[in-house]
Amino acid sequence: MGTIVEQTTVGIAKGEKSAMSEEVGMQEMVTLKTIAETLNTSNDLNLMLDTVVGKLLELTGLTAGWMFLINERGEYTCVSDYNLPPALLRKDKEPMRTGTCWCVNRFKDGQLNHAVNIINCKRLEDAVEFQWGDTHNITHHATVPLRSGEKMLGLLNVAAPAKEHFSDSELALLQGVAYQIGSAIERMRLYRAEQRRADLYAKLGEFSTALGLAVNECNNSGAFSIKVVQLLGQHYDWPFATIIQQRNGVYTVQAAYTGGIVQTLPRATLSLEAENHMNRVINSHRATSLSALEIAEIFTLCEPDQVMNSLTFGIAAPLPYHTPGETGVLVIGIGTAGPAQADREVLEALAEHITASWESLKLAENRRELARMEERNRLARDLHDSVNQILFSLSLTAKGAESMLSDSEKLHLAAEAMKDIRDLSQSALKEMRALIMQLRPAGLEAGLLHALQEYGTSQGLQVVMNRMGMRSLPRNIEEALWRIGQEALNNVRKHAGVSTAEVILKLNDHEVMLTVTDHGIGGTNRPKASSGSSLGLSIMKERAQSLGGNLEIVSSSSKGTTVTAVIPLPFESV
Repeated sequence: MGTIVEQTTVGIAKGEKSAMSEEVGMQEMVTLKTIAETLNTSNDLNLMLDTVVGKLLELTGLTAGWMFLINERGEYTCVSDYNLPPALLRKDKEPMRTGTCWCVNRFKDGQLNHAVNIINCKRLEDAVEFQWGDTHNITHHATVPLRSGEKMLGLLNVAAPAKEHFSDSELALLQGVAYQIGSAIERMRLYRAEQRRADLYAKLGEFSTALGLAVNECNNSGAFSIKVVQLLGQHYDWPFATIIQQRNGVYTVQAAYTGGIVQTLPRATLSLEAENHMNRVINSHRATSLSALEIAEIFTLCEPDQVMNSLTFGIAAPLPYHTPGETGVLVIGIGTAGPAQADREVLEALAEHITASWESLKLAENRRELARMEERNRLARDLHDSVNQILFSLSLTAKGAESMLSDSEKLHLAAEAMKDIRDLSQSALKEMRALIMQLRPAGLEAGLLHALQEYGTSQGLQVVMNRMGMRSLPRNIEEALWRIGQEALNNVRKHAGVSTAEVILKLNDHEVMLTVTDHGIGGTNRPKASSGSSLGLSIMKERAQSLGGNLEIVSSSSKGTTVTAVIPLPFESV
């Protein structure tokens, strides 16, 4: 009889245990089902995570939870939290944004592959030690890795007051929930990435159309760079964009868009560290990510500082111009979210469009220059065939009339007037020939110095030539120096009061320097020689500046006048 009772009791106990196990299993199924339904209610990642953490705590009887997403560089972000104790809420949740802890370190080291109990949470220990506030008697938590397949995404932490241990079944349930959350996060990331890619490429078409129309409005590289960053700011949500120009190994920030403002910084050169970053980008031939530190090294010259300080990532793409020795880099800055693959792809496409527009601008400049040369040649021919011939005829006629009047027995009063007419016509003829030579530069085929010497001789000057260095000059630079040298020699003839001048041409790998010196009247005694309002001097300066160079004029009464033009040279490929 006793045995029967005992067997009956054991059977009841086993039945109750089986019923309890079944009830627990059902509860776990309900939890997983509810979490799955919650994960499918929204495509907003932050809203979804907040909702699912709250639902998980409600179903498991826990009270607090938080979630970290951790990127490839080990940088973590608390993307969701629920019912945190006051100690962890201080200073806008500073304990959840800074510092480190055991679970994050183990994740970075690749040693956290499944749900585990965490003994003594480091963040809560610090809260107690530094008296940050009430911890709600929470000292321990369970930590569960978030993953999608083999991709590790972050951590889910859950806790309750006075709970120091999680059973294997609880950890298994949390692990199952973490798998669901990880899959949902990756799904949303892919959805957002595709949505952003579609948006970026749609804006790429609008940007390209606007850039194509704007190229016709730009007459130099500086205006082009300003227009590019302005259009980038109008069409894209990147808080920062800039174009950096590299010429002969020197990097300068051409223009920048930051804080809704377009800045022009043509003389702002980069630091050595920033130049190294740019060289790395150019040598990679593709879009390259930049860290917050690299962004800071590159753009310390840009304002406002608050915009630059908010940039945590950047992407740089090379602009492979076809001009020898000249390249560019297009750089964008990105805020808190890391650079997406779509941003890199679109930036590379933008770089190609900008490069094509740049080449189109250069071709347009070349066409305009050819048109100007053809017009100057036409004008030179017309002047030679009309005015020049008339002046020559006038000079001969005046000379003949002067001879007839001088042969008379009594010197005619008009003879002196005829002599004046002949002198004036010869002077005008000389000026006209000089003007024709300026319009149509003949002799450059034999070299710049030879052409200037021939020109000086035609103006009655004895010109001493000196050359330092050897290399070829681009046609546009050679012609600009020819025009500058002509005007300088004209000024010597007209204003210096001497018949000699010295021309020095210095060449190196980076720049060309042309110097025209005379030892005649200088300083304030020289008419118009140092006047900024002089048309000739203004044109000389404009020619030098249009090629990125500068013109300097030094004049004194004791040493004469020196005109120096310095123009940077493109890299000369061998």
